[in-house]
Amino acid sequence: MAKAAWLRRWTRSPASCDVRPPSAAARKARQTLVRFENVGMRYGAGREVLRDITMELAPGGFYFLTGPSGAGKSSLLKLIYLAERPSRGLITLFGRDLATTPRRELPALRRRIGVVFQDFRLIPHLSALDNVALPLRVAGHRDDRIRENVAELLRWVGLADELDAKPATLSGGQQQRVAIARAVVSKPSLLLADEPTGNVDDRIAARLLRLFEELNRQGTTIVVATHNEGMIARFAHTRLHLESGELTVVAPPRAAMPAAGAPA
Repeated sequence: MAKAAWLRRWTRSPASCDVRPPSAAARKARQTLVRFENVGMRYGAGREVLRDITMELAPGGFYFLTGPSGAGKSSLLKLIYLAERPSRGLITLFGRDLATTPRRELPALRRRIGVVFQDFRLIPHLSALDNVALPLRVAGHRDDRIRENVAELLRWVGLADELDAKPATLSGGQQQRVAIARAVVSKPSLLLADEPTGNVDDRIAARLLRLFEELNRQGTTIVVATHNEGMIARFAHTRLHLESGELTVVAPPRAAMPAAGAPA
């Protein structure tokens, strides 16, 4: 796939946010981006929704997170992007033990994670362009460069005619694409996408997955939660499968179909 101009600039530009390097004692942990060790999670006094989760996400990996409704996929993502804390077990993120990381340092870790939420979480009074530009403005980027890059990214995801549209005037699929653009525009080290193709047709879904794969080739670790078995079959990536709160890691098939946009 020819690389869009915004993505060429994205690749050359430094990361917008970084945390200080891990201590000498944690350098070995840098070989994994995310590590769970015997993690359990429950809400209140209810039963555990995640049980004894042990897994590692490697830098530059691409993972599908699968499982039936209620299996705990959204809860697992919340633990990774620091929206929830585990009931037990150890989580290491970017080489930092979250149990011992000072609270004041957590926002810097969060800024290295892009999240595509199922409910989009767009700001109603902002245009599509301004919703996507918000992370860059918060980080202090120049406004002229912001508009150029964001407009090109929105064109790439098929929203060239909707730059000034407010979320209420967009369809669910269009809002989903705005949310995806916002999640990737600040060059996250880790991108978590919760059902990112659930509101779009197959053509747009394939285009979005090509975007994710291109970002992955530039070094971003990708986790896509999905029920779309047809899409999973087209991309040879590791599957993290949750069933009744328990995780199984499934290696990608050796003879997978070519990825969307790749020669047959």
